[in-house]
Amino acid sequence: MRLKVSSQRQHQHKEVATAVGWSFANELVSCSDDKTIWRWSMNQEPVAQLMEVDGYVTALDWFPAVAGKSGRKEQEIFVVSCTDGTFKVVNKAGRIEKSVDAHKGAVISLRWDYNGTALATVGEDGVVKTWNRAGMLRSTITQIDQSIHAVAWAPDGNSLLFAAGKELIIKPLQPSTKQTQWKAHDAVVTSVDWNVVNNLIVSGAEDCRYKIWDAFGRQLYASAPFDFAVTAVKWCQSGAYFAVGSFNMLRLCDRTGWALSR
Repeated sequence: MRLKVSSQRQHQHKEVATAVGWSFANELVSCSDDKTIWRWSMNQEPVAQLMEVDGYVTALDWFPAVAGKSGRKEQEIFVVSCTDGTFKVVNKAGRIEKSVDAHKGAVISLRWDYNGTALATVGEDGVVKTWNRAGMLRSTITQIDQSIHAVAWAPDGNSLLFAAGKELIIKPLQPSTKQTQWKAHDAVVTSVDWNVVNNLIVSGAEDCRYKIWDAFGRQLYASAPFDFAVTAVKWCQSGAYFAVGSFNMLRLCDRTGWALSR
């Protein structure tokens, strides 16, 4: 298996692209430090500039496709997090339906749960929060004394995984339940993802490695170091493969961690 990679000769964004996301209808949306959001077709052509935002976008997540409910209006919305401490709920036409003051300092990462019933946000203030679909605060899960760089939901929706410094922490939503915490990397963890099918966790960090973990924090695989920090990891929905991103590098791996294409 090989990845086929192509790029545009003319770029729509004038600054670095900071977040991208596919919708359930195979529409691609990209965000940039030029404060614009663009929509793209499947054949890599720009469709339109959706909007301009008043802050710098750090992350984007589409509302998940829920089986048997493909016609729901919610599945035509996405959320973006911003450095001004807000997250914004945006429809596919580019209209901001709600802007929420969520954190003190930048909101670094956010993620819908797999059923689309809740949104998790983390930020520079070290706080983990959950919100309902309407953007109303549901709960403050925890607060620590350092920035949190990534967050992911457990497959059952009852726990949150987040990255704080070199550690990964699984925090149950029930306050009385003990959390699981372990040192995952030798430098700051930048990205995590937890697959709903295989129940495995993948993480990437500034130590230039990616690793695979089970739900109890036991290491199943560790890559050799790359030349640059790993900035993104993401499972495909089936759990058979995941992708790893670094500077000028994209790698496709199977669920055991072995590279299939680079």
